[in-house]
Amino acid sequence: MKNLNIGLFGFGNVGRGLYAVLHRINSQSVHIKRVCVRDINKDRGVKAEFTSNADDIFEDKDINLIVEVIDDAEAAYDIVKRALKMRIPVVSGNKKMLGHHLPELIDLQEQYNTALLYDASACGSIPVIRNLEEYYDNDLLFSVKGILNGSSNFILSKIFNEKMGYKEALKLAQDLGFAESNPTLDIDGWDSLYKLIIITMHAFGVYVAPEEILTYGISTMNDADIRFAHEKERRIKLVAHVEKVEDKLIMCVLPQLISRNKYIYSVEDEFNGVVIKGLFYDKQFMFGRGAGGYPTGSAVLSDITACLYDYKYEYKKRNDSQLPTYTTDYKFRVYYRYSDYADLDLIKFDTVLENYISDEYKYVVGTVSLRDLHKIQDELRKRDVFIAAYPND
Repeated sequence: MKNLNIGLFGFGNVGRGLYAVLHRINSQSVHIKRVCVRDINKDRGVKAEFTSNADDIFEDKDINLIVEVIDDAEAAYDIVKRALKMRIPVVSGNKKMLGHHLPELIDLQEQYNTALLYDASACGSIPVIRNLEEYYDNDLLFSVKGILNGSSNFILSKIFNEKMGYKEALKLAQDLGFAESNPTLDIDGWDSLYKLIIITMHAFGVYVAPEEILTYGISTMNDADIRFAHEKERRIKLVAHVEKVEDKLIMCVLPQLISRNKYIYSVEDEFNGVVIKGLFYDKQFMFGRGAGGYPTGSAVLSDITACLYDYKYEYKKRNDSQLPTYTTDYKFRVYYRYSDYADLDLIKFDTVLENYISDEYKYVVGTVSLRDLHKIQDELRKRDVFIAAYPND
């Protein structure tokens, strides 16, 4: 077995977690040689060789693996592309960068015969990418659905289990390091979106650009929506969903009103839960921590360990002769809470199943088109409204 000398970019929550995990297991074959950070003068309380110059890592002949765990997507893109072109294997945790550049990076891997691994980017400690690559590499797969963001799930758990207010739950998530100081990426669904794009590539071999997918989060949820969920004996969860319907593929990230009989109903706190459904094996459920430095750091370590054995993603589904075609031509049931009738006019309901009006709040339950919702998603975020998928079971 070869030794890996790592050039590490980033020493935030995940970088520190990886450093701590490596120190704890006292690995003899994996060593962090240098760490590139923005501020070299900041005291980080560890014995490591820090630099603020990326060239110090790329020009170090002893370094044979690049690991980037930074939050700047464009900088991460430059690091990963440079590493691949230099034929240095690279591990990335930046799901936003991958969500925007995955097809190009796959082509670079093939061109330079160099591995890019990123299992840690998709679901924290759950090895969903490698499982989709190795065990679901056939046409039996129907759908992948789940809670892919631990921060928003932590907030929702505190609201539904401990009756916390939204702002109080958000602050606690930030204090515990589960949510960023600017939580938009988590609570508005963007983090889940990028993860869903990555998962879809490995599950179905199809890349869909972020701007083509309906994405809506929980930032406009209020007490009325929580009360509605309780009355219906459901919980609100932020769910990412990709499903193959005949030869078409549908995708979205939306809050969902989840019933008790669903696996993800009981996924609490910062945990993620992924349900994989297939033709003969029905449903399989994967569960694990989705936020925090140690769980994500250990997931990065799993990618690093795979590099010890020259592991690469094969993207088998991408080469299928009949790939499904992405579509937004799909109708489903939603709950829509609104403030005034101008908000109601935004939505083109195919059918209305329930219509409630009171002095406190107003809502409609009905069926809508995925295409119509995608067109107005930006406007929905600006208004005092909330929409959630409302499955029949």
